[in-house]
Amino acid sequence: MTYRAIEICDMLNGEIEGNRDVIISTAGKIERAKPEDITFISNPLYEKYFAGTKAGVVIVSKDFKNTRKDITLIRVNDPYTAFITVLDKIKPEKISEMFSISDKCVIGMNVEMNGDVFVGDFVRIGDGCNIGDRTRIMHNSTIGRNVKIGKNCLIQCNVVIYEDCKLGNNIIIHSGTVIGSDGFGFAKQEDGSFKKIPQTGNVVIEDDVEIGSNTSIDRATIGETRICRGAKLDNQVQIGHNVEIGENTVIVSQVGIAGSTKIGKRCMIAGQAGIVGHLTICDDVIIGASVGVSKSITTPGIYAGYRAKPIREELKEEALVKEISKLKDRIKELEKSKPQ
Repeated sequence: MTYRAIEICDMLNGEIEGNRDVIISTAGKIERAKPEDITFISNPLYEKYFAGTKAGVVIVSKDFKNTRKDITLIRVNDPYTAFITVLDKIKPEKISEMFSISDKCVIGMNVEMNGDVFVGDFVRIGDGCNIGDRTRIMHNSTIGRNVKIGKNCLIQCNVVIYEDCKLGNNIIIHSGTVIGSDGFGFAKQEDGSFKKIPQTGNVVIEDDVEIGSNTSIDRATIGETRICRGAKLDNQVQIGHNVEIGENTVIVSQVGIAGSTKIGKRCMIAGQAGIVGHLTICDDVIIGASVGVSKSITTPGIYAGYRAKPIREELKEEALVKEISKLKDRIKELEKSKPQ
């Protein structure tokens, strides 16, 4: 789909400078953009590409200094959010968005398809499932019995959703992800062996959640593992049984969260962080990369270090560590100067 620059400007409630009739059909990176592309600058690091960009339109902030007269600018309060809005409008429609049910899939008994649904090749849907309007289940995915999936969801290829799990509306699950596999529950016996604890709960995923590829979310031992509205999980994340992830929390790749831990709202957990079980993380916490969280966090803020602690405290300790070599040299000097 194509748009005139002024149409995009009106869409964003922005202010336009330059040719109002430039035709835009695609989006591009500022350093490689073509005349039919729209791009943006929100990070000052990319301002260096402005002088040479060939983009037809550049979305910039209200206070951006324009050094060219041959380019069209759209000024907005938040260039990044504005660019996302434009991307959503101009992205090409995929063939997979046409709704149909493959004759190569297997659909169980008493399955309800509510409205338009896409079901790809070699999909298996178990008995008693309920699939919402405009939901797409892509090729080779498996949906267990009694699963409920809401409206406008996208289940990508090779996803497995175990029995009794419940998904809300507007959910995206990327390839290779497993929802509702057994939690890691074993009871140690007197002879040293481990007896499996039955995992009888399920997983509940609320509206507007996106889950990356090759992520695992374990079903609850009893009750539910819950991913709350608006949460975003990256690739290769492990969520243990009975965990609760709060609304609009973001979890980056390779994070592991052990069983029965509760994460608050609007938290950000950076890559490779590990959180032990049965903890509570309050709202508005940022946990840095590779941080080990071994106790509950009750105060909002940024936490860093091998053992999670407030970032100011961690930076002070790091600064002191850097002084150790100087102190060692000073001690040697003092020892040399001591009277024999």
